[in-house]
Amino acid sequence: MIKRMKQWARRIKQDVVAIWLAARDPRTPWMAKVLALLVAAYAVSPIDLIPDFIPVLGYLDDLIIVPLGILLVVRLIPADLMAEFRRSAADMSSRPVSRAAAAVFIAIWVLAAALVLLVLFRKAAFA
Repeated sequence: MIKRMKQWARRIKQDVVAIWLAARDPRTPWMAKVLALLVAAYAVSPIDLIPDFIPVLGYLDDLIIVPLGILLVVRLIPADLMAEFRRSAADMSSRPVSRAAAAVFIAIWVLAAALVLLVLFRKAAFA
């Protein structure tokens, strides 16, 4: 059972990379691109909707949101394209990790949080 779970986790990780590639490919339908970008960004982002330090619930969002999002994106992408993206993702798995990409995602989430706080403070000031 543990072996099967590890294989499932590897497939999910590889599919995240595959949908990231799909989101940047002009042959991918636009709806799949938008959803692929959102799912990939959420999957690789260090910031979660429910922080991981909260017992049980912290990992529950990762176990539900990411796989369901990946499943939906995969269904929106034509099968032959998805197979091509999965092969490319498998080739990329042997490459080094980019810390610059991690910094970009952190910056995006920090900016998004700052914008939300700004809007909330402005609403509070006018209320």
